[in-house]
Amino acid sequence: MGSNDILLTFGSCAFFMAIVAWVSYQKTKGEVDTKEGYFLAGRGLTGVFIAGSMLLTNLSAEQLIGLNGSAFGHNMSSMAWEVTAGVSTIVMALIFLPKYLAGAFATLPEFLSNRFDDDVRRLTVVLFLVGYGLITIPSVLYSGSIAVMRLFDVPALLDIGYSHALVLTILVVGIVGGLYAIFGGLKAVAISDTINGFGLLFIGMLVPILGFATLGDGSVLAGIETVATTHTEKLNAIGSETDPTPFGTIFTGMIFANLFYWCTNQYVIQRALGAKNLAEGQKGVIFSGFFKILVPFMMMMPGIIAFHLYDDGLQSIDLAFPQLVKDVLPVYMSGFFLAVLLGAVFSSFNSLLNSAATLFCLDVYEPLKKSPVSDAQMIKVAKIASIVIAIFSFFVAPLLQYAPEGLWQVIRVFTGFYNIPVVAVVMIGLFTQRVPGLAAKVAIVFHVIAYGLLKFVFDDYIDIHFLHLYAILFFIEIAIMLIIGYWRPLAKPWQFERKKVIDMVPWAYALPVSITLFSCIAGLYVFFSPIGVVGGFGPEFWPVVFLIILANAFGCYYSIKRWRKRYSGYIGRQSETVEDEVYPVPASQST
Repeated sequence: MGSNDILLTFGSCAFFMAIVAWVSYQKTKGEVDTKEGYFLAGRGLTGVFIAGSMLLTNLSAEQLIGLNGSAFGHNMSSMAWEVTAGVSTIVMALIFLPKYLAGAFATLPEFLSNRFDDDVRRLTVVLFLVGYGLITIPSVLYSGSIAVMRLFDVPALLDIGYSHALVLTILVVGIVGGLYAIFGGLKAVAISDTINGFGLLFIGMLVPILGFATLGDGSVLAGIETVATTHTEKLNAIGSETDPTPFGTIFTGMIFANLFYWCTNQYVIQRALGAKNLAEGQKGVIFSGFFKILVPFMMMMPGIIAFHLYDDGLQSIDLAFPQLVKDVLPVYMSGFFLAVLLGAVFSSFNSLLNSAATLFCLDVYEPLKKSPVSDAQMIKVAKIASIVIAIFSFFVAPLLQYAPEGLWQVIRVFTGFYNIPVVAVVMIGLFTQRVPGLAAKVAIVFHVIAYGLLKFVFDDYIDIHFLHLYAILFFIEIAIMLIIGYWRPLAKPWQFERKKVIDMVPWAYALPVSITLFSCIAGLYVFFSPIGVVGGFGPEFWPVVFLIILANAFGCYYSIKRWRKRYSGYIGRQSETVEDEVYPVPASQST
């Protein structure tokens, strides 16, 4: 890039980011003065903002760089991390979210305190805050800064060393991103995420289209034909044991990793907890699942295109996406792309900051205060906590460049310390009534010790894929809690208490749309498989697709018919009149 191009890029980037900031400010002006307004957007988020925020909170530079690199160097097996997450969004919308919203919980540890005791609450808060502070927040900053440096060659641009450029980029990205969370609260985060999300979708579809055109010498269709007929093994999503994501892991540990992320991870579910009613919450969560099935086309197909363009001509597989963007994206679009990239990084970073501050204030600071805390004081403490956490992450993030096995390995290993015990405890809490808090505490402590030993002491002797290890530990911890619950059950069964806060009538099309989403996931795997595009479409392809469509149509028809029968004459009434159902039912139909 010449100096004029650089000025155009950064000038247009600043312009787009200023627009996002201005819109976010206008939409949140005067609405973050209360505790509920700051932490839960005043419980007024609609499905559009929930979906947009959940999408951009999840998708960041790690996916843009990592997934495209995986597709370039291997195949599409790693799409499992994104595509199968759609199943977890269905579980969240239909099972977890109605419980969370009916109880008016602001945080997951608050639910665990209600179900078990304050000790379980404190343990989970410690797990979350340590995981966020040491791994998740620094890794988001680090990977986002690396992406910016690779795409725009910051060391050469500023004529400074790599490490200095990394620290400077981390500081700039972190400070600008933190402003949304610190001063705007959850609603500012959700609004900025949604706007940036539309930009990410636009760029995500534009890059592969331009890549196909480049590959096809100006013809998009010719480029698609090249990818679909040459080296089709790169399109295989059915991973073998030697691939980054073996297909079998989808049915073991990945299920629980995704359930943790989409159903219990505070920084992801917090925007759903701020829904204006159950229907809007379900819309937002399920629609975010539909966005996930676009990920193979947006964040892996560019890696496949890069393979056809560069083959082995790149020093690292992680350079596949940056190199393709440099080659196919017009200079006048580079500023917009940089704004979208930074927006994705900001989204994950500020969402994490907001959630960490929420956990600290609502689950640590407020319970320790013997006297009531005013909203103004709570917001002040939240802002201070966000600043402290952000500054801490500025020191930790640059250290990740010295991780001997790379960033992905660090995230993968250390997330395992807290994701599985959290989802196991939540599931026991939701689906049992007599398991005591002691069981949850024993399971959490057991997991931390067992996982640490298996990954750092006996890893040379126990050769088990980490996702299979997730599943093994999950079932052991479930068994531990059930045994303790049988041995020392609660004297009085826990009763779920509903609160009259928001309308709990479910979305009429939640179940049929969920069935359609599941069908799309199944169809995607059939398409990117040996009976699909890999090696040419086999004779089994169309019969399987027909069965998926038929099952989808039947399931949607039956679920809509059942919903209308159950809720006829009830729409518009408040759900809190009924206390023994997850979903409300008319008084005339209740037993």
